[in-house]
Amino acid sequence: MPRKPRPPLPAPAALEAVRARIDAVDEQIHTLISERARLAQSVGISKTREGRTVDFYRPEREAQVLRRARARNRGPLADAEVLRLFREIMSACLAQQEPLKVAFLGPEGTFTQTALLTHFGHSVRALALASIEEVFHEVEAGSADFGVVPIENSTEGTVNHTLDRFLSSPLKICGEVEIRIRQHLMGTMDALTRIVRVCSHPQSLAQCRGWLSEHLPEVEQVPVASNAEGARRARDERGTAAIAGATAAEVYGLGVLAAEIEDRSDNTTRFLVLGRKLFPPSGVDRTTLLVSVGHTDAPGALYRLLEPLARHKVSLTRIESRPSRRGKWDYVFFIDLEGHAEERHVARALAALKRRASLFRILGSYPRAVQ
Repeated sequence: MPRKPRPPLPAPAALEAVRARIDAVDEQIHTLISERARLAQSVGISKTREGRTVDFYRPEREAQVLRRARARNRGPLADAEVLRLFREIMSACLAQQEPLKVAFLGPEGTFTQTALLTHFGHSVRALALASIEEVFHEVEAGSADFGVVPIENSTEGTVNHTLDRFLSSPLKICGEVEIRIRQHLMGTMDALTRIVRVCSHPQSLAQCRGWLSEHLPEVEQVPVASNAEGARRARDERGTAAIAGATAAEVYGLGVLAAEIEDRSDNTTRFLVLGRKLFPPSGVDRTTLLVSVGHTDAPGALYRLLEPLARHKVSLTRIESRPSRRGKWDYVFFIDLEGHAEERHVARALAALKRRASLFRILGSYPRAVQ
């Protein structure tokens, strides 16, 4: 089939006219961004002169702004690009006095860092920590304003370390992020035949087991604490390759040997944003509960616990059981449901559920991920 002819390039005079128009639009955009920053500043000043940035952060408000931006987008930019631009504008406006301090499961170059930047923008102080427990601790102590931790992957399931921390932590969930996980094989070598071992987090190895079996069947697979740790080893060790995201390749100066090697094209990880208080409804929300019923082995116990959700037409989207650590074979349930705890039908369902539960805590009511 013959190629379509390319459209003719504009004449020099026409090109200069377009560039002049672009410059004028840039000036208008800059003026409006400055006006938005001043308005955001005045909102903060009107509340209190002694307040911290965290006092002015409103996740429900930011979710509403992003949803409106997505709804009115008619191109040519993709929705994801429009959301990213508005997220960065809001991030910069909020950080005029001081940036938010946000802890995340590190080290630098992990998918959790990508989730942090997706949710908060780049105008924050990101604190890379070695474990999920440390992220919880720093937010609980007030050393960090918020934290970001993984909670589940669409291929490999729940991150139990995160769930278990809620058994003893007072923290609340105030947001969620969903990241499409694209796993890349990376290293300093110039051919797959030079790879002796592949280092990565166990979940990433599992997400790529089909590709590894087909293309590197004889290569040793080495589980490590994080994808970033695997990337560091690939940088420092001869014969070592890593599986990680594109950010890790940039941070550790590695070449991508094979891109998007995950076995499922819809591979997605969900992350939670941890804070110290609950926030009002955004209009499109999710609520997470921690509940228990006295004797889970009694006939119909779980049904009786959950029946109010069906009666009040509240959709349950996820349920996980974990040992309660209170006694042998005693379990608690983590439940995700649609809606905010302050919505009337949700509040009625939760009140009825609470009366039937031996343990009942609202871990968070928060905006659903905006994509």
